[in-house]
Amino acid sequence: MRIIRLPGIHHDSNSVLICDSGDACLIDCGTSWYQLLVEERIRGQLPQKTDISSILLTSRRFNHCGASSYLSSAFNAEIHIHKSAVNCLASGDHFSTWASRFNSDMPSTNAIEISDEHKIKVGEIELEAIHLPGHSIDSMGYYVESRNVLVAGSTIPSAKTPSRWDLPTGCLPDLADSIELLIDLDLEILITGFGEQINGNKTINSTLEKHRDFFDECIELESSEIKEIWKKPAQTVTYLSPKNWD
Repeated sequence: MRIIRLPGIHHDSNSVLICDSGDACLIDCGTSWYQLLVEERIRGQLPQKTDISSILLTSRRFNHCGASSYLSSAFNAEIHIHKSAVNCLASGDHFSTWASRFNSDMPSTNAIEISDEHKIKVGEIELEAIHLPGHSIDSMGYYVESRNVLVAGSTIPSAKTPSRWDLPTGCLPDLADSIELLIDLDLEILITGFGEQINGNKTINSTLEKHRDFFDECIELESSEIKEIWKKPAQTVTYLSPKNWD
């Protein structure tokens, strides 16, 4: 098995290729802005005689899924997303995908619904979809139990930037609960939505606990107090930059 992280371009999320035994899946693909370049990068990383059979999306956000329709056609791959977002993508909803804040249209995208604990085969390995609501109601992580690795999407944007919950369908208490679920997995590799991957059980759990504690603190605060903790993010940014995070 090979896991290849393709760092996002500009506003794009990371994309992750998982390859095994002549099969591959792509997790997230960024906006539609750089879809031709993303396709070229993917083709440059795919092992010989390996095809992408599925595109797995961690959320409906434009910077995670905007290029999925194009890449689905380019690789003849099925798109999968949590069942609550299927109609949103099919209609090209530019509000809850946040495409409107990128001054972009959301391409109409046909996707197959999946739910919590759904299993996806890639070659000889199995991925499990884990529902992680909070950043959005449809947020998913993709877990390879045999390697103890999880692709987290915007649930964990990076080690130093906690997720936003104030975008459409977001929920702060759900986000705190989702982080607790990730702590229970006792991961060895955590691939974040935008930053570098995090390695090692102790480092991962320490990072997750810091994110959880931040969200728990925010739950206890009034909205006016919360706004004092960080600067208002740009409209295209789906994570927060708290003061004194280090």
